[in-house]
Amino acid sequence: KLSINAFDYNCHLDLIKLLRQEGELVKLRRARQKMSELFPLTEEIWLDWLKDEIKMASESSEREKVYELFERAVKDYICPEIWLEYAQYSIGGIGQEGGIEKVRSIFERALTAVGLHVTKGTALWEAYREFENAILETAQPAPGSVPLPEQQQMLCSQLEKIHALFRRQLGIPLLDMEASYAEYEEWSEEPIPETIIKNYKKALQQLEKCKPYEEALLSAETPKLAEYQAYIDFEMKAGDPARIQLIYERALAENCLVPDLWARYNQYLDRQLKVKELVLSAHDRAVRNCPWTVGLWIRYLLAMERHKVDHCAISEIFEKALNAGFIQATDYVEIWQAYLDYLRRRVDFTQDSSKELEELRSAFARAVEYLKQEVEERFSESGDPSCTIMQNWARVEARLCNNMQKARELWDNIMTKGNAKYANMWLEYYNLERAHGDTQHCRKALHRAVQCTSDYPEHVCEVLLTLERIEGTLEDWDAAVQKTENRLARVNEQRAKAAEKEAALAKLEEEKAEQRKQSRAEKKASKKAKKTRTGDKRKAEDDDEGEWGQEEEEQPSKRHKGDGDGLLAEEEMEVETGLFGRSGPERPDHPPNQKEKASTSRKDIPKVLHDSSKDNVTVFVSNLSYNMADPEAKLKELFESCGEVAEIRPVFSNKGTFRGYCYVEFKEEKSALQALGLDRKVVEGRPMFVSPCVDKNKNPDFKVFRYSTTLEKHKLFISGLPFSCTKEELEDVCKAHGNVKDIRLVTNRAGKPKGLAYVEYENEAQASQAVLKMDGLTVKEHVIKVAISNPPLRKLPDKPEAGRASQFAAPRQAYGARGKGRTQLSMMPRALQRQNHPVTKAENGMVQNSPATSSEPPEEPKKMSNADFARMLLKK
Repeated sequence: KLSINAFDYNCHLDLIKLLRQEGELVKLRRARQKMSELFPLTEEIWLDWLKDEIKMASESSEREKVYELFERAVKDYICPEIWLEYAQYSIGGIGQEGGIEKVRSIFERALTAVGLHVTKGTALWEAYREFENAILETAQPAPGSVPLPEQQQMLCSQLEKIHALFRRQLGIPLLDMEASYAEYEEWSEEPIPETIIKNYKKALQQLEKCKPYEEALLSAETPKLAEYQAYIDFEMKAGDPARIQLIYERALAENCLVPDLWARYNQYLDRQLKVKELVLSAHDRAVRNCPWTVGLWIRYLLAMERHKVDHCAISEIFEKALNAGFIQATDYVEIWQAYLDYLRRRVDFTQDSSKELEELRSAFARAVEYLKQEVEERFSESGDPSCTIMQNWARVEARLCNNMQKARELWDNIMTKGNAKYANMWLEYYNLERAHGDTQHCRKALHRAVQCTSDYPEHVCEVLLTLERIEGTLEDWDAAVQKTENRLARVNEQRAKAAEKEAALAKLEEEKAEQRKQSRAEKKASKKAKKTRTGDKRKAEDDDEGEWGQEEEEQPSKRHKGDGDGLLAEEEMEVETGLFGRSGPERPDHPPNQKEKASTSRKDIPKVLHDSSKDNVTVFVSNLSYNMADPEAKLKELFESCGEVAEIRPVFSNKGTFRGYCYVEFKEEKSALQALGLDRKVVEGRPMFVSPCVDKNKNPDFKVFRYSTTLEKHKLFISGLPFSCTKEELEDVCKAHGNVKDIRLVTNRAGKPKGLAYVEYENEAQASQAVLKMDGLTVKEHVIKVAISNPPLRKLPDKPEAGRASQFAAPRQAYGARGKGRTQLSMMPRALQRQNHPVTKAENGMVQNSPATSSEPPEEPKKMSNADFARMLLKK
C-alpha cells in the first residue's frame, strides 16, 4: 500500500505496529525512518521509538545515534516527556569526558523549551535539582576529614548552582509551586532573600491569573481550540515572548492539523521574534503537518528569502510544494506566483542579460506549461482563466526588460485563450502599450477591442474616441466614429432582439399561468359536482356487487387517464382530494382471510378531506411498510412522545390496502416541529420519512431534502464502502484524522446501505488531511474513494413537448398536496384504450361532423358497464 501511496498515515502506523510485534528491529527502524521523513511524529510514536533504540544501544557509537534521534524528536513538537527522557538518558553517559556538562546543557535547553509549562514544567526543574544534588553528594568529603581548599570551593559552587535553580523556579508560575517554596525553606540553611520572596509572590499572582485557562483546558474536550485561543490572547496581552511561544507550541501539539493556528504562530514569529532558526523550524513543521495548505508554503518561501537562505534550498522547498497535493487548481497558481516573485526580486535589471533573468523567463514558461498540462489534467481547469501569470510576465518584459515585442506576443496568446470578449483585458493591454509602446499599437489594440468586446463595448468605444480626440488625425477620427457607430448599432440591435425574446417568453409564461389558473378553477368545479353524485354512485355499485356480467343501468362518468386516445375508465382513489374508491368484486367461494377482512372493513371508512389550513400542525409520514397491520395505532404510539395527537389519517388504496404514507395532525405546532426529529427512524425494518406538510401546488419550490447540495469543505463523500460497514466501524477509520462531528450512511428507501457515506469534520483542515490519508484505503477488502463533498447539480426533468397527441389527451388529474402517488400508473393495454373523440368515416375518406368543423357539440361517448367491458375483451 505504501508503495502506491506513501502519504497513507494510518498504513505507516499499522506497519510499525506489526513489525514491532514481530520483533523485526531492522525493518522497524527503516519503517519509522520513512514515516518521520514524511510526517512529524507524535509524542507516543517518538517515545516508543526511543525506548526501543535505548534497549539496543550498548556501545558509545550506538549511544551517539540515540542522541541524534532525541535531537530529531524534540524538534517536531514541544513535549516535556521527551525532554525529560532525553535528560535522564544523558545522565547515563556522565562517566564519559564532558559528561556532566553535556547533561547540564540538555537540562538547560529543556528548561528553555518547556520550563515555563505551567502544568508539566515542575517535573523538569525537580529532575535538574536532583541531578545537581547527586553531584553535591559525590563532592562531599569523607566523614571526619577536613576538605581541601579546592574541595571547599567546589562545594560552594555546587551549592550555589542548587540555590540558583530554586530561585529561578520560584520566579516562574508553576502548579504546586508552594511545595517547591517549602522545600527550598527546608533545604536552605540561610533565610530566603527578600528579592526571591518578592519574585515568588509575583509568580503566585500570575499563576492565579493562568489557573482559569489551565482549568478550562483540563475540562475541555479535544481539540480545545477555543480554550487555547483564549489562553493565547491572554499571553499576548501580557507580552512575554517566551510564554507566548510556549502556549502556541502547546496548542499546536494537540492541533497540529489546523492551518490557521500554524499561520498565526508563524506570523508572530516572523514579526516579533525574528530568530532565524526558530522561524524556519516553525515554518518547516507547519508545511509537514498541513502540506495541502498553499498559504503555509508561501509564507515559508517568504521567510527563507527574508533570512537569506541559499537559492538551492528555496528551490527545493518550492519543488516540494508542487508535490504537496493541493486540493484546488488556484492553489498552484498562487504558489507559482510566489516563487516567480522571488525569482524576479533576484534579478538585476540594470544588466541586459544575466543568469537570474534567464532563470526567471524559464520559470515563467514552465509555470504556463505546468498549469496547462499538470493542473488542467487533474482539475479540468488551469486555475488561471485570466492568465495572471502571463500578464505579469508581459509586464516584466515591457517595464523591466524594455522588450515590448515579447510582451505583445504574450498578450496575443492571452487573448486567444477566451479573454478577447472582456473589455477590462483589452484596456489592461492598452494601458501597457500606452506606458511602454507607441500610439500605432494603442490604436490597433482599441480597434480590435471595439470589434471583439461583448461585455462593455460602450466603454471601449469611448476610450478609442478619447485617444483619437487627443492624438489622431481627421481621418483617424472619422474611422473611429464610423467603427464605433457601426459596432454600437449592432450591439443595440442584438439587445433589442434579446429584449423582444425575453418579453415574448414572459408573455408566454403569463398565458401559461392563466391557463393553469383556469384549469384549476375547472377542476375545482368538477370536484364539487362529483361530490354531489357520490351517494348515487355508491348505491349503484352496491346493486352491482358480485355480478361481473350484469349491466349497470346508470353509472356516473368516470375520470379518464391516457396519453393520446384516452384510456378505459379506471377508478382511482385519492385521499388528499377526498375521492371515494370503488369496491372490488367479492368472491364468495373463497372465504376471506384476516388481512382481506381488514382491507374490506377499511373500504367502508369515510374518507376525510385534508384541511390545508392545518398544515402547520400536521406532518407527512411516508416510506412505511405496506404490510403494517394497524397503521393508526402504530403511529399514534410512535408520535405521542412529541405531543398530543389530534388525528392520524392513513392513506389506503381503492382495495383497502395501506399505501405506506399518512398524515399525523397534532394539537400544537411545536409538537409537529418536534415530530420532524423522528425523520429516518427505523419502523418495521424501513426508515420512516417525516416531513412538513406543504402543498406543492402552492409552494412548488419547497424542498424536503435537508442536506446541503453545495460544496462543503469540512465534509467528505466516501464511496465504495462494503454494505456491511457500520457507522461505528467507519467512525473508527475516520477519527484518526480529526474530530468527527457526524457520519451519515446513505441508504435506499428500504433502509439498505448503498455503500456511500458523508463524514463531517470540525474544520476544513481535518477534512483535507483525511482525504489525503484515506483515499484509496481498503476497508473490508473494498477500496474506498474519498473526496470533498460537492454533489453535482440535480438535472431538472425536460418539459414535455406539445405535440399532436396532446390535443386529444384526457384532462390532467388533480392530485393532492403531496403530488401524484407512485402507484397511479396506467396498466391498460393500448389496444383497449378508447378515444375521447370517435371519428366517423364518410365516403371518399372525408370526416363528417368532426369536432373542428361541426357547429353542433360532439356526441358524448356512451358509458361502458362491466358487461360492455367483458364483451370487448372476449371480442378481442
